[in-house]
Amino acid sequence: MKTQLKTIVHEADLCVVGGGIGGMFTAISAARHGAKVVLMQDRPVLGGNCSSEIRMWISGAGTRVRDLQETGIMEEILLENMHRNPRRNFTTWDALLYEKVKFEENIELLLNCACCDAETENDHINSVTGFQLTTYTWHQVKAKIFADCSGDSILAPLTGAEYKVGREAKAEYNEEFGLESADPHTMGMSLMIQCRETDHPISYTPPAWAYDFPDDDAMNNKPHNLYAMNTNFYWVELGGMQDSIADTEEVRDELLKIAFGAWDHIKNHGDHGAENWDLEWVGFLPGKRESRRYVGDYVMTQHDVENCTPFHDTVAYGGWQIDNHLPGGFHMNAKGGAHLQKRRLSEPYPIPFRSLYSKNIDNLMFAGRNISASHIAFSTTRVMGTIGVIGQAAGTGAAIAVKYGLNPRQACEQKIEEIQDALLEDDCFLPGLRRKIAPLSKKAALTCDYGDCSLLINGLDRRIWGLDNGYFGKTNKAITYTFDQPEYVEGFRLVLDSDLNRECTEGNPDGLNTSTVLFFAYSHNQTTFGFPQTLVKHYRIEAQSEDGQWQVVYEEKENHQRFIKEKLGITAKAVRFIPLTTYSSERKNEDYGSSSAHLFNFEVF
Repeated sequence: MKTQLKTIVHEADLCVVGGGIGGMFTAISAARHGAKVVLMQDRPVLGGNCSSEIRMWISGAGTRVRDLQETGIMEEILLENMHRNPRRNFTTWDALLYEKVKFEENIELLLNCACCDAETENDHINSVTGFQLTTYTWHQVKAKIFADCSGDSILAPLTGAEYKVGREAKAEYNEEFGLESADPHTMGMSLMIQCRETDHPISYTPPAWAYDFPDDDAMNNKPHNLYAMNTNFYWVELGGMQDSIADTEEVRDELLKIAFGAWDHIKNHGDHGAENWDLEWVGFLPGKRESRRYVGDYVMTQHDVENCTPFHDTVAYGGWQIDNHLPGGFHMNAKGGAHLQKRRLSEPYPIPFRSLYSKNIDNLMFAGRNISASHIAFSTTRVMGTIGVIGQAAGTGAAIAVKYGLNPRQACEQKIEEIQDALLEDDCFLPGLRRKIAPLSKKAALTCDYGDCSLLINGLDRRIWGLDNGYFGKTNKAITYTFDQPEYVEGFRLVLDSDLNRECTEGNPDGLNTSTVLFFAYSHNQTTFGFPQTLVKHYRIEAQSEDGQWQVVYEEKENHQRFIKEKLGITAKAVRFIPLTTYSSERKNEDYGSSSAHLFNFEVF
């Protein structure tokens, strides 16, 4: 008997389509601000280009410019990964990303569910529908706001939202890197290769269908020195001259021929020092750089990223270089870097909220490589570190819009200061803005047993522009807020030093960054990485009662996070923070390696 496939209907405040870094952070931030969220992801894992399916590391502003490492949810997840995953294993990483979404209150996660349809009326989305391959079930999601974080902007053709594909003519935005005439070409997509060195020779026989590259010229002189490379095989790249969505399967097939042929060249053509190296993994899902870009109320351009245009609605920032992969990809000769168009940036550039929502669909937002930007501006906003802070901004903005019954444009017009305040409070950095200090902290007397702690309440929670903005204290020495009379203390806020520039961390410091993850110089058993030595591991919060007695109201002995905000719910005459140095039974120091305590904020609220 023929039956119809089941349809499950979900209702939410926010529906997020796409579970890469942008979609994850959009969903998490919205949920933490009280919105009911459904996240629809078409893959079995989360993370997009940094998942185990593609294995690209997360890069961002901090990768190129000192003091600009992304914080907020991004630093939270990277620190958690460094703490739990010292070998930077992709299975552990996948599980961590899954955990962060699956077990976040207010999020319903739909994995293996591809968005296929949308119902719109009067430029307003009522619902989207996806097909879940594992259960052969249709899922319809009705929501107040929809965030397209799919990368390919699937809701654009399904809703009629305005979008762009390709490279603009110079005349459109008067960009230095613009073309004389616009074209539909994009950056290509790449397949990652993972290999490792062993202690014995390993032979390699390529598949018969792989391309043969007998010499470097045949491989267009792409860089492939196993020890000297500071990147991966990013140049196994094609698709920029084709349709980067419709032709993906065809492009993937060509990339596989190139990838296996490139490894054959390294192993079997010439001396590349690869005798003991083994090809461990080749991706079968291309990592895509560019396809559709939405048009919002504001389109960012090369002028904005190079001149750091100030915006009244700044909600995120970038700092990655202009990194424009030319459409020819692998077929372009790499001599002199002619296949890339680059320009380094020295300062963070702001990203406005107006670039995160649709110009013509009133309840559509986006976060990821599809924000409202020209092709040239996109070449810097597209990296996952930047995508992460954009996602946190979009999710926070969506939750505040829902809270007041507004659409994204109305929220930008009426509640942008509240959105910015919420992001700053959640440990996001916004160029040109300072976080507001809690009224309870402002009215109290702030003292410390050692040094000067006044910078703890300057509203800047990181080193930036040559200023430390922090407090260097000694362990076992207190920082104290004293009140004129007993006050109700709802909680406390801490921002500790997690070594954002990763100068005091052994090995590969970041979540999954740099080539040491993909190119193991030693066997897996010998490959581990460190944790920031600057972070405070053990601390106490103590409160003074009306009779003058101090008591411990909060203690953390195994801290591994930079940003902590916890509830207390007490009445006290004073509250103090004490960083501690702890010792094991063998009198062995158990902190992360620093005998001092460096922090950027301690407040009570």
